[in-house]
Amino acid sequence: MTDTALDLGRYQDPLTIQRVLHSARTIAVVGLSSNELRASHFVGYYLKRHGYRVIPVNPREPEILGEKSYASLADIPEPVDIVDVFRAPDALPGIAEETVAIGAPTLWCQFGVVNDEGFRIAEQGGVTVVADRCLKIEHARYVGRMHWLGFNTSRITSVRSGLQ
Repeated sequence: MTDTALDLGRYQDPLTIQRVLHSARTIAVVGLSSNELRASHFVGYYLKRHGYRVIPVNPREPEILGEKSYASLADIPEPVDIVDVFRAPDALPGIAEETVAIGAPTLWCQFGVVNDEGFRIAEQGGVTVVADRCLKIEHARYVGRMHWLGFNTSRITSVRSGLQ
C-alpha cells in the first residue's frame, strides 16, 4: 500500500545520501533493463562508468551491461552495498524483505518508488532507506559531476572529496 501523504524528507537526508555514496562499491539494480532508452539502463551504465560494481537483477535477461543478470537478490553470490530499485511501488515490500535477508545495508528507491510498508520492512531490518531520489543524480550532485549544470548543491566550493 502506497501512502502519498508520507513525509519523504526523512528518507532524503543529504548526509545519509553522501555517506551511502562514499561507502558503497557494489550496487544491485533491481529492474535493470537492457533497453538503452530506459532510465534504469542509463543509471546502471553511469554507475558502472564511475567505478561501481553493478549487478543486474532482472529475471527476463541473462546479461545486461556485460554483467550476468540474476533473477532475485537472493541469487547474487556476493555482498551488496546498495539495492537500487526500478520497480513499481507495489513490488517494494518483497524487495525490502529480500534486501534485509541478504544483509544489504541500503535500500535506494528511485523516483516514484514510494511504499510505506516497504520502507517499514527495510527499517525494521536495520536497512538505511533512501527514497524518491535518483542514484545517478545524487552521485552527480555530491561527487561533483553536476555542479556546472547549475543544480543547487548548497555549497560554494567546488571541492568534492569525502562527506560534505
